[in-house]
Amino acid sequence: MRKLLTSKWFIVVMAVLLILTAIILGMLPGSPLNKVLKPVGAIASPVQKTIKSAGSSVGDFWAAITDGIAIRNENEELRAEIAELQYELTQNEEAGIRYEELQEAFHIRDTFSNYDIYGASVLSREADEWFSSIRIGLGTSDGIYLAPGDSYAVVDVRMNLIGRVIEIDESDSDILPLLHEGFVVSGKVNTVNGATMTIRGDASLKLEGLCLVTDIDENTLLEPGTEIVTSGDGGLFPQGIPIGTIESVDDSNPLEITATLRPYADISSLNDVFVMVPFSVIEEQQANIDVGLPPVPTTYLDEEEDQ
Repeated sequence: MRKLLTSKWFIVVMAVLLILTAIILGMLPGSPLNKVLKPVGAIASPVQKTIKSAGSSVGDFWAAITDGIAIRNENEELRAEIAELQYELTQNEEAGIRYEELQEAFHIRDTFSNYDIYGASVLSREADEWFSSIRIGLGTSDGIYLAPGDSYAVVDVRMNLIGRVIEIDESDSDILPLLHEGFVVSGKVNTVNGATMTIRGDASLKLEGLCLVTDIDENTLLEPGTEIVTSGDGGLFPQGIPIGTIESVDDSNPLEITATLRPYADISSLNDVFVMVPFSVIEEQQANIDVGLPPVPTTYLDEEEDQ
């Protein structure tokens, strides 16, 4: 310990620390050390200025960091507010679009006065990318029933054909879309006394978003762009529902002319659909309810199980 205290380096370090301490204290306003340090002011002043400059730089550095953090927090808050406003704007735009769509749906009722129209939201699109079925939020709890062997036409807000209802449970219904290979509908050229034909789903064509057209009379003039609507034959679909337009025609075999049709409806973007139920069917179902019977007959499967 004694050797340390008598070391030249120790004495030099202590002397430097004392001088620096005195200089720093001399920087304080009213410090009595100012008079003591006055004779060595020429030496002390540069050191004091250096220390002040360093202190100012450190202060500025921390102030910049603090201001940067504050600005970053403000930016995050602004971004959150902008995101919220954009979300609200999007919601309002979507609400406006939905309102306009529902307004257009009233034209369906005006056009098909013999049908009651049930609106429903799309819940899911199942199976492959072209949808083997579409599930909608409409069921028997909404007062709609489906008898075995029956089917109801389903259209979008512009009255374009989507498909047909194939099953109804308490809260939901399944729709078979017109691109599905199990879908068939009788169509006609959209002219007075237009030629009739059959429009059906096709496993290969649906990958291109197309339907197959068959049963075309050899005297029927079909060309790309020809509009096809439902013919009303068969009774499941009313006449005049727009289906789509002819995409191509293959008349290489006059005995078996075929064509492809591109549907008007865009199934992938559906939000709402409308189910068309004939008033005559509704009246019959209500008559059954009034006399204590089920609104529709039980399925054949149920009848077999009861036997």
